[in-house]
Formats: sequence, C-alpha cells, structure tokens
Amino acid sequence: MAARAIWRGIILLADVSVPVKLYGAVEEKTIHFRLLHGKDQTPVRQEMVHPETGEVVPAEAIHHGYETEDGKMVILTNEELKSLDPESSRQIEILRFLPRSAIDHRWYERPYLLGPDGDPEAYHALAEALGSSDTEGLARWIMRNREYHGVLRLLGHRPVLITLRHAEEVVSLEELNIPAGREMDKKELAMAEQLVAAMADTFDPARYRDEYRERVMGLITAKAKGKIIELHRAAPKKTTRNLKKALEGSLRTAGMRKHG
Repeated sequence: MAARAIWRGIILLADVSVPVKLYGAVEEKTIHFRLLHGKDQTPVRQEMVHPETGEVVPAEAIHHGYETEDGKMVILTNEELKSLDPESSRQIEILRFLPRSAIDHRWYERPYLLGPDGDPEAYHALAEALGSSDTEGLARWIMRNREYHGVLRLLGHRPVLITLRHAEEVVSLEELNIPAGREMDKKELAMAEQLVAAMADTFDPARYRDEYRERVMGLITAKAKGKIIELHRAAPKKTTRNLKKALEGSLRTAGMRKHG
C-alpha cells in the first residue's frame, strides 16, 4: 500500500521555496487491548468521577488546573489555552546550517520522510544541495497547532525532517554524577579490546524486532484457535561482579558465535 502524506508544507531556503509532503518514517506497532468486564466480557468505559460524591463529572464541567510550587492552583479555561496556539502556517523555515556532529542523539525525537508536492525539480535540487555538504539545516515550522524545531538532512537520497526535543527536556550530561572507579589493568583492557573486535558486525535491521510483541501476538493467535497455553517465565541471567571473569566468558561466547 502506498504511503499517505500526513501534512504538506513549503521549505523556505533564502529566496527558494520547495513544496513538500511529510510522511511518517516510523510506524507504531503497539498492541491495543479492549478493556472488558471479567464476568460477561462487556466493554467498559472510563469516566471522570468526583472522588467525594462518586458522581460522574461531564466534560463541560472539567477545567485545567496547574499547581504552582507554593501550592496555589491556577485554573485555565479551554478558550485561554486555545488563544495561545501558534498562528497556522505551511512554512518550514530553515534558520541556519550546522555540521552534522553539532547536535547529539538526545535531541532527536521523530523522523519524517519528505516527498515532492507538485514541483519535483525543486525537490531534487534540494536533495542534491543537501548531499553536496556534510551539514544539516536547523528548521522551524507549525504543524497542527504546535510549533516544532527540527533538522533537515539527507537519508540515502531522500530529504528527511527530524523533530528536536526542547532544551528543558534534555538532561545535561553534567547532571549525571558518576563516581570514579578503579583503573583497568593491562590484561583486562586487552580483553575488552578483543571483545569489541570479536563482536564487530554490520547493522541488520531484521535482527531487532519487538520480541515481546511477537510473543503476545503468538499467545493471542493460539488462544483464538482454542489451544491450551502453558505459562512459564524466563529464568534470570546469571551475572558476576568479577570483571576479569566476565570478559573471559564474553570472549568465549563471542568466539563461539563467530565460528558457529
């Protein structure tokens, strides 16, 4: 099935405009369960209930409240919140270009593939320009009443737009206070280097699947066919605090995998 565009915008780069369509580059595969009454399997529904009276509170009677640090509750109406929405726009403004190493992976949030929207020549010219230098464009745009910042870069031969997290969401590395440890001796360091070399490989996306989801779907399929399921838990893996023994064991395992 052909991919469906989720949004349309116009990339603004100096005096050049490139109309594009945004496509989701990732697809959520979460299993969604229906919540049922245990006795008769009737679907149940969630409601907002007053904790003191037990009465159901209708949606129009519910307001948004924010508790400040000093314990004061500030009430905001839907109209007040709606007035803060950014002005709607189709423009994807390129603010500046940065080296690819300028932004670390903590900032990246969600990728979108870009396709042409009626002007393939401008689209391919953009892709060629992005591929001619090892840089990425810092972008800003409004999509569905929300302001985004992101990076515009080339993935293969296609432009992609990756949303960035905001500064207040990214934890500083300096906040992680790691105590100093002992230095590794030469033998431990040599074994660690051998282990890294023995485990060197290429990235195969097919290896990295959601195994828990597959087990759940397998259970659903089996029960749908009326099979009796025997439940069991996986045994916990044994670990050791002895670094030398752990490295030696890991080297043996890596060697068997490589020659197996």
